[in-house]
Amino acid sequence: MVTFVLFIVVVALAFDFINGFHDSANSIATIVGTRVLSPLAAVIWAAVFNFAALFFVGTAVAKSVAAGFIDLNVVDANVILGGLLGAITWNLITWWFGIPSSSSHALIGGYAGSAVAKAGFAALLWGKKWIETLSAIVLSPTLGALMGFLLMVLVFNVMRNRSNASAEKLFRGLQLTSSALLSLAHGGNDAQKTMGIIVGLLVATQSAFADQTGWLSHLHVTSLNEIPMWVELSAYTMISLGTLFGGWRIVHTMGTRITKLRPVGGFCAETGGAMVILAASKMGIPVSTTHTITGAIVGVGATNRLSAVRWGLAGRIVWAWVITIPASALMAALSYRVLAAIQPM
Repeated sequence: MVTFVLFIVVVALAFDFINGFHDSANSIATIVGTRVLSPLAAVIWAAVFNFAALFFVGTAVAKSVAAGFIDLNVVDANVILGGLLGAITWNLITWWFGIPSSSSHALIGGYAGSAVAKAGFAALLWGKKWIETLSAIVLSPTLGALMGFLLMVLVFNVMRNRSNASAEKLFRGLQLTSSALLSLAHGGNDAQKTMGIIVGLLVATQSAFADQTGWLSHLHVTSLNEIPMWVELSAYTMISLGTLFGGWRIVHTMGTRITKLRPVGGFCAETGGAMVILAASKMGIPVSTTHTITGAIVGVGATNRLSAVRWGLAGRIVWAWVITIPASALMAALSYRVLAAIQPM
């Protein structure tokens, strides 16, 4: 059992890496699209601030994922692994086709699908966290769009007497700050989801580590409110490394194909998106950074004219959001069935 649990921890960290790889566009698409930074410089910049979130963002989201969605009495190693495999599969499919879907909702959908495959829908803790998360599918991009739109309107009014060249120079510098803030928000919300999954696994299998000594004793976790420092460090490290490797297919979609951005628009989209994500993290709500920044980009584009937004592409992205939870849940349920047949708990 100890070896199996260690293997699942590695898979969880692999998901975290893929999350960073898949969602790197959240942090860098706008700053690459406006040509403020080169792609290589942008991913390094984003990765640094992904990791910096360890020191500024708490663990409210991790605790929500660990305890707010699934009845812990149902959770075992196969449920966790099945959920991770479902989420990873969906992430790789959407990455391959360049669709900015939500790694967060893929993980939650996968976790739920695996648990339901084991114990039916009674395994789900229907309540506050499900309501918040499902509501955020609609609210986070809407709030992102609203913040992006309002910030652009505010900037237009404040800067109306400055020349275009002067404003462009100012916002090229400011976009470095807004991109850093968005990367901080992305790392702070997304890394915690993997942390929550790992802690849920360790609590569910705590008996396997009760009598361990040496470094294995650090895997003995008895409370969902206890987030070991090694879990935090490893989760933030892996999402930062994933971001460092980048997801160029999705960068192209978000940075150039939804709407044409200038540095002022990039600044407003990143700042608006970051504000929504950081507020959600403070409240322990696992939102989708992909949904939020896409909404913010749409909001910025809409300040020019509605036709500046490629609504057909945006519509296809929305459909990807809608099907992410059920699709990843289905893949996770199949994964759980296979695992349970191979290695019954």
